[in-house]
Amino acid sequence: MANAFVRNTFWTDGEIMGKPEIAIVGAGLGGLMLARTLHVYGIRATIYELDESPSARTQGGMLDIHEEDGQVALWEAGLIEQFRAVIHVGGQATRVLDREGAVHVDEPDDPARGRPEVERGRLRRILLESLPAGTIRWGSGVTAARRRADGRAELVLTGGGTVTADLLVGADGAWSRVRALLTDAVPEYLGVSFVELDHLDADRRHPGPAKVVGGGMLFALGAGQGFLGHREPDGSLHVAAALRKPAGWLDGVDWADPRTGKAVLLDEFAGWAPELLDLIREADGGLTPRAIHGLPIAHRWALTPGVTLVGDAAHLMSPFAGAGANLALMDGADLGRAIAAHPGDLAAAVATYEAPMIARAAEIATQAVRSLEMCFRDDAPQGLVEFFGQMAGPETAGRQL
Repeated sequence: MANAFVRNTFWTDGEIMGKPEIAIVGAGLGGLMLARTLHVYGIRATIYELDESPSARTQGGMLDIHEEDGQVALWEAGLIEQFRAVIHVGGQATRVLDREGAVHVDEPDDPARGRPEVERGRLRRILLESLPAGTIRWGSGVTAARRRADGRAELVLTGGGTVTADLLVGADGAWSRVRALLTDAVPEYLGVSFVELDHLDADRRHPGPAKVVGGGMLFALGAGQGFLGHREPDGSLHVAAALRKPAGWLDGVDWADPRTGKAVLLDEFAGWAPELLDLIREADGGLTPRAIHGLPIAHRWALTPGVTLVGDAAHLMSPFAGAGANLALMDGADLGRAIAAHPGDLAAAVATYEAPMIARAAEIATQAVRSLEMCFRDDAPQGLVEFFGQMAGPETAGRQL
């Protein structure tokens, strides 16, 4: 096996010769996968995470993990069986409706599609539990990152104190602090805003919305707006009311007041079918606004010794490619493997990792832009319906959604 060859050839007592200091900022999927992959190869790394504990924030939301990338990373990390144990059976079912409530696509779940759904929190827990104790320094946010004259990187931590590293990896998401060491690029608003809503115990308490969403994913689309939803393993529904709006539109509404927020959404979706408006009316709890941002598709940077990026820090894009989590997992696995393949030469490892990662991300980001436009064009959902019809099956369409 390749892993055994690398370990037996280059490592002594499970550690890389010279023991480089590898610092990962952020305990999201990309950072955790990198740390896990390095651990498989006997290489230590430290993750610096702002949250005080693994349970400090809700890690909700469903992810479709692709057999061609995310699942490959999990297999290489020795975690594929744990992943299969938490798959949401039925989650690949897909429904496409128009604003009148007419059903244009209603596909049942099919495990052969190779894109099983899993709850983000459960996937993250698998990665967390795969790491040695002490790998993550909880409550250690980063207030600044800089490169020193000797080529090493230095982090300034919340609460004071600094750490240095031979390799600094920014896995710190959309608004990455580490990214500024490589590029001036910042995320741009993509013209679509979400307001996220939840329906708890849906089959019993919200049978109407439960029927609309179905057993898996929902796309209810019209010109410039729509509902994107999914059923979660606990029987709840998570729905995003999506609208094409100018930057700053979300800031003009008091979303902390559910009554006010629902009134605004009902006005925006006036004329839609009553059963679709119930996705707003019957929502439980608070509303969560989220403006959709992305980095420029052609985003890239000059090779910089000692620093690199994974996941959204490297290639933030809209969720309309369904690829963010998969790319983060692949990034972590690829970078870890590159480090293991270039013992004592971190610069070569970073170069090996970055070129294909940047090219892959640009291709998928292009798909994400096309899919966003398709979902909200004037004759929606016609574009999505045609796309499903043109492909061999809905699993192919899903690769761009």
